[in-house]
Amino acid sequence: MKKIFATFLFLSLIVFLSSCGEEEKKPVETNQFAPGERVAYTPSKDADIQQYNLDVQKSLSTSNTPYDTLALKEFILDHYASGTYLVDFDKTFTYNIPRPAVIYYNKGGNFIFGIIAKSKPGDRLIEPDNIVGYNQSFIDLDSTKLGVAFFYLTLFEYTGNQFQVIWEAPIPSHGGLKDMKLERWAYKGTQYMKIDFYYARGSGHIDYNYFFIDGIRSKPHLLMTYKGIDFQRTMANINNDKYPDYYKYIYYNTGGRLAVLDSIPFYWSEKDTSYISKRDHSLRRPY
Repeated sequence: MKKIFATFLFLSLIVFLSSCGEEEKKPVETNQFAPGERVAYTPSKDADIQQYNLDVQKSLSTSNTPYDTLALKEFILDHYASGTYLVDFDKTFTYNIPRPAVIYYNKGGNFIFGIIAKSKPGDRLIEPDNIVGYNQSFIDLDSTKLGVAFFYLTLFEYTGNQFQVIWEAPIPSHGGLKDMKLERWAYKGTQYMKIDFYYARGSGHIDYNYFFIDGIRSKPHLLMTYKGIDFQRTMANINNDKYPDYYKYIYYNTGGRLAVLDSIPFYWSEKDTSYISKRDHSLRRPY
């Protein structure tokens, strides 16, 4: 018994002496963000990166003008909230350089139609690459992790040696931008801007059509059309007024057979500011 007790005291003494020789360990500070995420939560750092990239692009450009795309990007960087970007269209081919989402319009002035994306206030900043292209049309399923993008079709005018925002119209989508084209309505000859988004979940696409009913200086009228495997909405002229209307198609899909059963006409009501079904007036859509 005495030997056991002596052994215990000897071991305790060794442990005590070894612990006295160690310095107190300090906790290691860890960053709550992964290295690639830090910029997304630091608006000032994101702005610095944008400015650096812009300066590089300007130094490489051989034909700068006071109201070119680089000047517009700088205007957005200087005058919009943090996390706002002039986005690019989707790549036409795998290895080509994406084009900025702008269309120049020089009838009656120096106008630029541009698609900008704004980050949700208080949330992480969006990354433009995460909201453009086919795969990015899935972002609605995971938008909280990648930030929430709010798209706007915006008309800028360059006058008096500066840009002015004439209007901006929200685009009801958070990701999957493809391209934008200036079109003309066959029925009335009205110009409209067609903005095409991928819709990968439905193997189709959605077009947001902004009609310049009262000219480009007035905020446009929005009509949404779309097409997929078993869903479709097409532009139409239902009641022969100045506003576009549409047909919504009803499909019969058993998995082995697909057929169109019916098409329902919707017309625009200025009084109700909504699209109304001609068959059931309780069916209304905002665009």
